Amino acid sequence: MAIVRHSKTHQELFMGRTTKTLTVSIPPQTYEEIERLARLERKTKSELFRDMVKLYEDHLDEERWKRLRRIGRATAKKYRLSSEHDIEKLVHEARGIRD
Repeated sequence: MAIVRHSKTHQELFMGRTTKTLTVSIPPQTYEEIERLARLERKTKSELFRDMVKLYEDHLDEERWKRLRRIGRATAKKYRLSSEHDIEKLVHEARGIRD
């Protein structure tokens, strides 16, 4: 009787793979810096990469909020809004609601 070995783990066979592999090309100096950071942080390169992606997502979220605040300030200036009451009044006017 022959023993057949599968390349997938027991978990992968029944639950599917829980991670995906990503291959990227980077300059040797950048690779060395990533290795140094991973050692310094006592993380794998994969953990470090996931952390970097999370930080980048946070950065993008902050930039989106900054953009929305700029739009909000411009809109407030355009409609001469200076308080929540002014906003409520404008919304009621747009909806045809009378006080």
